[in-house]
Formats: sequence, structure tokens, C-alpha cells
Amino acid sequence: MAVIDYDKFREAGRIAAAAREHAKALITPGRLMREVVESCEAKIFELGGKLAFPAQISKNHIAAHYCPRPDDTTLIEDGDILKLDCGVHVDGYVADNAVTVDLRDGPDGALTCASRMALENVIAMIGPGVAVRDIGRTIQETIESMGFKPVFNLTGHGVARWVIHCAPSIPNYDDQRKGQLKPGQVIACEPFATDGRGYIEEVGEPEVFMQSRPLKMRDKLPPRVEELLASFMRLPFARRDLMRICEDENEAEATLRLLRKKGILVEFPPLAEKRGTRISQHEHTILITEHGAEVTTLSA
Repeated sequence: MAVIDYDKFREAGRIAAAAREHAKALITPGRLMREVVESCEAKIFELGGKLAFPAQISKNHIAAHYCPRPDDTTLIEDGDILKLDCGVHVDGYVADNAVTVDLRDGPDGALTCASRMALENVIAMIGPGVAVRDIGRTIQETIESMGFKPVFNLTGHGVARWVIHCAPSIPNYDDQRKGQLKPGQVIACEPFATDGRGYIEEVGEPEVFMQSRPLKMRDKLPPRVEELLASFMRLPFARRDLMRICEDENEAEATLRLLRKKGILVEFPPLAEKRGTRISQHEHTILITEHGAEVTTLSA
């Protein structure tokens, strides 16, 4: 059995929290959304981490997976509610966290508080032996007590070395699933609260990608593309990441076309409710210990 280095989980969490808080302070009206995620990623690199996935910033009715293109000109505007989601790995050990900035109602607005309090209530009760369905119930009851709905078809998840989504799935409502948390598990808990109906759909063009399967001899990829994929270690990447590595935009686009053609690419479009809806999200990565739980992504 492989030895798990929990200190590297902790280090990834420390960097992720610092990057989150750095980028959160940049979420102001008139700023390009692209600038926020680029600065977030630069801070991760500066602090010695690497990207577990591309930083994302999702606006208003979009819950997750909005990842600005290198030429994205979308501005942050007065009244927006923004979800910033960033992940870090240290030698493959992953931390995932997110925060909401509400430019209409502020940090104490009811919708922002609903997801934040749901996460805080989970942290207060979580530990070894806790039933997964009880976590979902806590999230649902907290959010509904404030007049909103959880997003029913988004979940939290386990994280592991070189893996950002694995068992156990952590629901945002009591889905009556079986299972209890065990010491040594590392989970990302991420309540989403909405003033809409509580269900998201894929909307728009994907900007987040991931290698879907191991490469095979018959794929016959150019060595340059094989090297590029190897650099991501089967973790998600964005066009921004390709632009850091490829010689120019044409090479980046040609690489994506080739991977699609070969059936090697998974694509992740933005996830959204209907326009006019507002959604908040908060997320921490939590290490389940023998006697309790440790939040790795708390800010210093």
C-alpha cells in the first residue's frame, strides 16, 4: 500500500487558501474576470504550488466551470455574484476550495451566508463515522432555513493524489445514500445555494479539458502532444495552460482538435441555472482524522 503524505495535503491547502484570498480581493467592478483567475494562478505558482485544475470564476446564474479564455473580455459588474474556485497540488496531493463574492448584497447577504453557513455547519459535525447522508441533510436544512435551495445535482467529492474527483461523493441534500466517513479520507465539501429551482445544466462552450483515458500505441500522437499531456498528469487543463506551453494559438487549437478526433478529450462546459438566477458556493478541503477533522484550506 502506498504511503500517503498528509503534510503535502496540508501544504497544498495552505497555498490554495492564500491564492483564494489573494484573488478574492481582486473581485471588484470593472475588472476583467480573466485577470482574477490569471492572478490567482500566478499566486499559486509563486507560493510553490501547481494547478490541480484551472482557476475558474462563475458569474450570477452560472454555478461552476466558467473558465475565461485567454482573450475573454467579460467584465465584473456591479450587482454580480461571483464564485471563485481554485485547486492546488503539491507533488500530486490536492486541495480544492472556493469562495463567493456578492457585489450586490455584500458578504453578509442571505444567499452568500446560506452556502457559507452550510459549510460551517458541516465542519462542526464532520468526522470519522459520520454518515454521508447526514452531511447532505445538514447542508440542505441550513440552506432551506434561509429561504433558498441547494443545487441538488452538484456534489462535493473526495480528493486523492493526482485525482481531484473520487469517492466519496458528498451530496448537498439527504439523498439517502449509504456510507460513512473513514479516517484518512480527504474530501472537498462544497455547498451551493440558489434562489432558483436547484438544478443546473451544461451551458455554453467548454474551456476546461482533461485526458479521458491512457494513451495507446494506435493513437499515434506526435511526441510534442504526448509530452504536453504527460505534463498535466491526467489533471484538468484550460486553453490558458496550453498557451503557456504551445508556441502559439494555432498550435493550441490544433492540439485540441487532434485530441477530440482521437477520442482522448473530456470537456467540461459551464454549469448553470436559468438566467436571472443567483447562486453562491463555498468550499473547503477536509482531512478526516482518527478523532475528528482538519480543514486544510483555512486562511492563515
